[in-house]
Amino acid sequence: MSFDRPLPPTTTERGIRVALIFPLPAERRPLYWEPGRCPPAAQATSLAADWLGRSKRQLAVEERRRLAALSDKLARQIEGSVSREAGLFISHEMNEALDPNHQSELALSLMAECERLLDEPGEA
Repeated sequence: MSFDRPLPPTTTERGIRVALIFPLPAERRPLYWEPGRCPPAAQATSLAADWLGRSKRQLAVEERRRLAALSDKLARQIEGSVSREAGLFISHEMNEALDPNHQSELALSLMAECERLLDEPGEA
């Protein structure tokens, strides 16, 4: 579900970037929770391109790679701070939160973390 719904046409460029960081860890979650497996960055870059295409938007491949790296950083933060079961719950909650009718404090806090990652010095 995460990349099925395009963003509204009024979404800002910054909002697009934050919105791309948010669902990528959940989209790639099965690989994060498999011991010894790390999802390839190209997979996230490709998912971002697909989603942007459905939204009739584009970002340069370098920018998609940067956002994929930030999403990987978020996923690793989650993975390193919670149990496998909690991580799977968080991933599920992130996917559910992509439905605008789903309200989630957890998703709001993760979205704020996506914004913080995007705004980190050296990440802009």
